[in-house]
Amino acid sequence: MNTGQDVQLDVLDARLIDLLAEEPRIGVLECSRRLGVARGTVQARLDKLVERGVIAGFGPDISPAAIGFGVTSFVTLEISQRHGHDPVTAHLAAIPEVLEAHTITGSSDLLCRIVARSNTDLQRVIDQIVASEGIRRASTIIALAEQIPYRTLPLVRSAARGG
Repeated sequence: MNTGQDVQLDVLDARLIDLLAEEPRIGVLECSRRLGVARGTVQARLDKLVERGVIAGFGPDISPAAIGFGVTSFVTLEISQRHGHDPVTAHLAAIPEVLEAHTITGSSDLLCRIVARSNTDLQRVIDQIVASEGIRRASTIIALAEQIPYRTLPLVRSAARGG
């Protein structure tokens, strides 16, 4: 998988990604019909987009709130440099409510997006997170409302236009 900055998208790539995002269950043949290109072209483009890491998966997008996890929070963690990132990352990966974690710059070391069933449940999740001896300090921010959901299509469109 290529995660470098040299990946280029053209208008056909963007149209294919748009179509797959709009209708994830659409087949390659129907994509080719709607895009007005050969089936082999669609398949080749799709294979290249997957190989280059542009398309990272085809699984369903899950809404945590729809399955009972209505509280979203962002937690910054300061970790003990003596223990390093690996043990803390392994600890966080074992907690289902930790949706993602990123190494960051600044006064903290990691930024995590977590979910919980309620504010009381959030305390349980935070307690579970800070139970690692590699974590020195945690700071939590509760998200009140999602203004812009995670999205990539505007970025794909801009990249295809050369922007």
